[in-house]
Amino acid sequence: MEHPRKKEFHRSNEKLPRHDSARHAAKRPAPGGERIRYLYEDDAIIVVSKPVGLPVIAPEGSRAKTLYDIVTDHLRKRNPRARPAVVHRLDRDTSGVMMFAKSALGKKVLMSRWNELVRERVYVALAEGAFVADSGRFDSWLLENRAGTVYTVEPGTRGALRSVTDWRVLKATGRHTLLELSLETGRKHQIRAQLAAAGHPVAGDSRYGALTDPLGRLCLHASVLTIEHPFSHQIMRFEDPQPEGFLAALGPRTSSSARD
Repeated sequence: MEHPRKKEFHRSNEKLPRHDSARHAAKRPAPGGERIRYLYEDDAIIVVSKPVGLPVIAPEGSRAKTLYDIVTDHLRKRNPRARPAVVHRLDRDTSGVMMFAKSALGKKVLMSRWNELVRERVYVALAEGAFVADSGRFDSWLLENRAGTVYTVEPGTRGALRSVTDWRVLKATGRHTLLELSLETGRKHQIRAQLAAAGHPVAGDSRYGALTDPLGRLCLHASVLTIEHPFSHQIMRFEDPQPEGFLAALGPRTSSSARD
């Protein structure tokens, strides 16, 4: 099989120096004044920076504009028959790195081998409260109820899935902690449910018990996706820096919570 030709998408004649170079990525308007950043594109995949508040696909019965619609419009400017495929999801109120396949074959390969191809998924979150340790691991079993809310249960509970997340503190104040979280598994609402169970819900996440909303949004961002290309087999790392507001929302440090 001939490997897809790699072509990085950009508006100017400058080459994108790295796959994770969001600074030079092309931008297009999205609903609500947001702008879509295209981090990378070749014949098989397209990687974008998903804005907060924009759904990946529309809920049943909704005609609201979605990230899928915007990516489709972008691709059809060069190929009227283009039809991207969703291969993974981010919650509507989560921002960050998002990948689409550009063909049915790409979707089949990515979805059938997703856990094998994905090498790293890293998120940044602003969590409520102060953590005793500087790093740790959440290893729990998660179950979804009929309302779509996920919660921790005893190991081996029927229908529950084991969920593993490594975390480390980046910065902290007495009220909030900025965390980096690496997923070993990728369950629905995994980070949100595990942080809530630990008594440190994501700021702005009222569904999981957050009492603060410093930025008027869910303070969760997908910052890194490292994956083996489905056809060229090249290891590719895509990065979308955390929103500037996350650091600003930390506020002043206290002597008891200051960290380097």
